[in-house]
Amino acid sequence: MSSQIPLKNIETETVEYDLYQKRKKIYTRRITGFFQKIRTKMLWILMLGYFLTPWINFHDRQGVFFDLPSRQFHIFGITFWPQDFFLLAGLLIIAAFALFLLTTLFGRVWCGYTCPQTVWTMIFMWIEEKTEGSRNQRIKLDKAPMSKSKFFKKFSKHSLWVLFSWLTGLTFVGYFTPVRELALDFFTFDANMWAYFWIAFFTGATYLFAGWMREQVCTFMCPYSRFQSVMFDNNTLVISYDAARGEGRGARKKGVDPKEVGLGDCIDCNQCVHVCPAGIDIRDGLQYECIGCALCVDACDEVMDKMGYARGLVSYTTENRLEGKKTKIMRPKAIGYGVAVLVMVVAFSFIVGDREPLGLDVLKDRNRLYNQTPSGMIENIYTVKIINMDQSKHTFELSVEGLDQVNMIGRKKFVVNSGEVRAIPLSIQVPPHVLQEQKNTISFTVKSIDPSYEASKTTESRFLGPVEK
Repeated sequence: MSSQIPLKNIETETVEYDLYQKRKKIYTRRITGFFQKIRTKMLWILMLGYFLTPWINFHDRQGVFFDLPSRQFHIFGITFWPQDFFLLAGLLIIAAFALFLLTTLFGRVWCGYTCPQTVWTMIFMWIEEKTEGSRNQRIKLDKAPMSKSKFFKKFSKHSLWVLFSWLTGLTFVGYFTPVRELALDFFTFDANMWAYFWIAFFTGATYLFAGWMREQVCTFMCPYSRFQSVMFDNNTLVISYDAARGEGRGARKKGVDPKEVGLGDCIDCNQCVHVCPAGIDIRDGLQYECIGCALCVDACDEVMDKMGYARGLVSYTTENRLEGKKTKIMRPKAIGYGVAVLVMVVAFSFIVGDREPLGLDVLKDRNRLYNQTPSGMIENIYTVKIINMDQSKHTFELSVEGLDQVNMIGRKKFVVNSGEVRAIPLSIQVPPHVLQEQKNTISFTVKSIDPSYEASKTTESRFLGPVEK
């Protein structure tokens, strides 16, 4: 037996890309079909959710409102504070693992159906078609010299683009500024200058990314297109062209049996290319530019129906299925992602559900370690902050313990409004003889005394004083 390893020559083709080359405009053809109906429904859901959510009130307050100056984040009855930022980190980790699971099972369905870049681009492409016409009409329009008709169509398109971009920017800022006041102040020129700045910023960004850059955002700016392939395997559902069935390509008359003329099912009509928003040819294999929007699937199915051939020449499928092998949905990587997501969702739900909507911070006065009153008592000064994170105002009672004969000078009952941080200066006094150490631990407890609301919080602090010898 020979110990030499057999070698095989593989011919490769080198393709050079100029990163600074001028963008070639992609003229997409409008197509309808099963998957496009799903995308349209998703578009309506996402658009209505984005534009209407800040206008929904909940408990006499804007339902979703990120109040940065007050460091409060209100989401439909739940108020998050800066100390809750670990929950945000957990939520982002859950979203990342959920995306990994989705990509492992179904490829880039997030990109094709729910990504904001995709959704806004769909709106802009729809506006472009309504103002400038079909694919062929747009190509002829761009090649034609400037005229009144061309100017009017271009002006109408860009005006609608800017208007929709402005609505997008105004709505986004409305999540951070009360949207009703913002909308009124914008037109009366009473809004904050920063509000005008951010509305203009997001208007320009939306107009640029969805109107002019489109596929370039997905191809060159989005990192997901670069690393998504590491989550793919032979069982991942992706859009693929069935080369065994489609090759060789060639035109023929309707109703002709491809086997009789020595051709495959593909009639080389290029409709899958004309509808692709990324401008790629899916027949060249899976490419990182593909966002999984299934426009090519609906276009090819439409052509197959007209030719009298079976659908599925371009379809959602797996590499194993194309090779005649069995596709496995439950596999170690998918199970691992699924278990991780489930565990994190349960843990996150438990933490949020068990979260006490009451905060208590105790700050000791650092100017003096302790005071001695004329009556001989040892005194420490504190600032107690009671944070009411509930959606309603409540009455709380403050108490202190940890030392014998401890006495709290000041009010003990306080009404704290919803979302309020109530700062209370307090004087704590004890007789000198009860102090056994220079540093003593005391506990502050705040408790709701409303009959219909139960909440309490305890925080420890230090009481300093001299030790009698």
